[in-house]
Amino acid sequence: MKLSGDNLAASLSRQLAPIYLISGDEPLLVNEAADAVRARARSQGFTERELNVVERGFDWQALLSNSKAMSLFAERKIIEIRMTNPTPGEQGADAIIELATEPSADNLVLIITGKMDGRVQGSRWVSAIEKHGVVVQIWPVELARLPAWIRDRLARQNLKADAEAASLLAERVEGNLLAAHQEVEKLALLLPPGPVTADTIVDAVADSARFDVLQLGDAAMKGNVSRALRVLEGLRGEDVEPPIVLWALNKDLQWIARCQHLMRRGQSADSAMNALYVWRNRQPAMKQALTRLKPRAVRELLLSAERADRMIKGVIRSDPWLEFERLVAGLAGVRLASAA
Repeated sequence: MKLSGDNLAASLSRQLAPIYLISGDEPLLVNEAADAVRARARSQGFTERELNVVERGFDWQALLSNSKAMSLFAERKIIEIRMTNPTPGEQGADAIIELATEPSADNLVLIITGKMDGRVQGSRWVSAIEKHGVVVQIWPVELARLPAWIRDRLARQNLKADAEAASLLAERVEGNLLAAHQEVEKLALLLPPGPVTADTIVDAVADSARFDVLQLGDAAMKGNVSRALRVLEGLRGEDVEPPIVLWALNKDLQWIARCQHLMRRGQSADSAMNALYVWRNRQPAMKQALTRLKPRAVRELLLSAERADRMIKGVIRSDPWLEFERLVAGLAGVRLASAA
């Protein structure tokens, strides 16, 4: 049987197969699928777990021998096989086929590996698992589906997020599911059960950290240079990673540049921001920036962001935090000397 990750829970509730193959390149979802199989197996009496990590020189025959040996305490066991490469070789393929075609009532085999290409999916060992067990393919969550994924995860924590709140979190994590999962867990700790809006999220994050990257751009776009620089210094003092700061500033700059392009074509600031899905709680500050900043100044700020990126990557030997100061001040309408 072949399943997607979304259908695994329903399948496990009906029947536990003797062998599972979980494949995908999204670690969070792969691990969650493996956890679900382990939990169901434990409920069925598979209390022992034997972990095998397949690397060069791995002894497949020893694994087969161990799989046939009775436990000292006669416990049913999970034989977990983690393959760093989804191509086990001839010996490995033969061993997996034997595990699939000659199952033991005392063993459940769980194989975990990365994404398989079409050739691997059609291999004889995968076909054997598909015939006698379950192949679970984990697909990445597309960016367009990420807000809905976040809303579902928040709902599991009794938090009902609106579309804007989910979109804000999706933008914040830039498609990183592990980061999204961590944000959901953090909000579950910070917020009581109930509705969640974008403002709720910003306030909750602000309460959990004195200075937040979202506050940085907001203060700068409002022209409050002293507050913006204090926020920047706070972020540095809290050891916030420079790429996170750059992401927040660059996101606002890209929105401003695109809004200006639409405004030159006749749209109002409000319609331009709505067309680009600028977060509603971000729009008042961004409108002030659109009124104050000329397109040439925005282009210079985007170049400053590029310089900061090269500093972070070590291409330019300079402190990116100094370039951030220039960038934040420029966004607030104040010109500072170059940090280069």
